[in-house]
Amino acid sequence: MSHTVRDKAKLLARVRRMKGQMEAVERSLEAEAACGDVLQLLASIRGALAGLTGEVIEGHLHEHVVHAEGDAEREKAAAELADVLRTYIR
Repeated sequence: MSHTVRDKAKLLARVRRMKGQMEAVERSLEAEAACGDVLQLLASIRGALAGLTGEVIEGHLHEHVVHAEGDAEREKAAAELADVLRTYIR
């Protein structure tokens, strides 16, 4: 069973919290809130996304790289991670 399936409830809870944070940004913009308040909300979302991303990356490393069933699977998982990190750090 994949780590994202095994940790599904925890990961979805984090996504739902971020969804609530995005809705808070929308409400703030609709209410013409101060830009400092909107920026604070956006910073919180960015931190939450970084935390979620880190958790999924860590699970990927442990399950698909460290505990891979063979070298081919390990190389494939490492290449997938490298591709994602390339996109993530742009």
